Amino acid sequence: MGKAGSVTKNLKFLSAVLLASLLLGSCFGKKKPNQPAVGTSAEPDKVLYERAVEDVRKGRYAVGRLTLQTLINTYPDSEYLAKAKLGIADAYFKEGGTAGLTQAAAEYKDFITFFPFLDEAAYAQMQVGMVHYRRMEKPDRDRSQGRSAEEEFQIFLQKYSNHALASQAEQRLREVQEIMAEGDYRIARFYYVKGSMRAAAARLLELTSRYPLYSQADKALWMLGGVFDRAEKNDLAAQYYSRIVREYPLSGLVEDAKAKLVKLGVPVPQPEPTALARMQHERDAERQRPGLMRRSMGIFRTGPDVSMAAQSGKPNLNPPSETASATEVLTPGGSKPMVGGATAGTPGSGNTAYVERVSPGPPGNNPPTGSATTETAPGAAPPAPSAENPPKPDASTPDAKPATDSSQTSDDKNKKKKESSSKKKKGLRKLVPW
Repeated sequence: MGKAGSVTKNLKFLSAVLLASLLLGSCFGKKKPNQPAVGTSAEPDKVLYERAVEDVRKGRYAVGRLTLQTLINTYPDSEYLAKAKLGIADAYFKEGGTAGLTQAAAEYKDFITFFPFLDEAAYAQMQVGMVHYRRMEKPDRDRSQGRSAEEEFQIFLQKYSNHALASQAEQRLREVQEIMAEGDYRIARFYYVKGSMRAAAARLLELTSRYPLYSQADKALWMLGGVFDRAEKNDLAAQYYSRIVREYPLSGLVEDAKAKLVKLGVPVPQPEPTALARMQHERDAERQRPGLMRRSMGIFRTGPDVSMAAQSGKPNLNPPSETASATEVLTPGGSKPMVGGATAGTPGSGNTAYVERVSPGPPGNNPPTGSATTETAPGAAPPAPSAENPPKPDASTPDAKPATDSSQTSDDKNKKKKESSSKKKKGLRKLVPW
């Protein structure tokens, strides 16, 4: 009995220990899942946004955009809605390429349209300009992207002049305008060397008026003064020589410009203090010029070299004027062809000239070559009769009727038909020379 009782007690003790271990295992063996409460940092829209940002950072742009679009469609009232919209545009911008950058510009524009009062709208406008800046080509190639970049940066500086990105936008605008001016300068120099002074002056006038920060602006003014010097327009030539001395005092052409002014009998102006300070700053500025390898490989890349762009001074914020006629050839009547200025005016008004446009009339109204037509002014006496201008019979008197026969009438009709056809042909040749 003693042994049986001890065995029973041991069994009860073991069973009690086993039961206790099972209960403890059921309590502590399983971990409860993390179920965040509403309003904590682990909300599903934030989880989607952070996952998309991580995908974009690692180069999975398509996956990141899909996740952001899912967030926009699933949680239209989320606080991350604007960030998701901007993140899609950034993903396209970072992906790059023609298609990616084009879509990025459209997404940034949409963001500005839907969220114009957010602080990120300024960043989106800056990125629109950067899209066109990255697609900008060399000065001698397509300039559409450069014009778009110039316009977008000008919009940014006009709307967000006090933003933290304003200084960066100003520098990008200087670089864009350097490339735009370089394209005009190359075309003008080609015409100048060729001897087409009117075409050269048209480009130079627009260049010097729109891009005063251009690195070769002093040379453009020198060529422009030479154009008017050859045309014996001394007053106009002196204006551009004076601008070299006044606005570009550290230029290598200052002494030559002063000599030209002395020769023309014009007082030599003093340099402007602001222009002198700007040119000294440009001379002392550190520029990242391309190395030998990069210069040798430059023919294989489409991007322009902006190392010579100005680093100080206010860029031009005015868009090109649609009414300016700087590229038109201005030819005053009774004088040699010339270009008188960037705006059309009246003859004799200084640095302006006028344009006279003549439109041809109908082909049938042109007189035949070699024939003289006379018009009588109102109130003037009629011309005296002569052999070339015989007196016309008075239709009021019956005796004045000319005597004609049938053969003469038919000959006159045939002659009139031939004359009318010749008039039409000669008038058509005037309109279409070939």
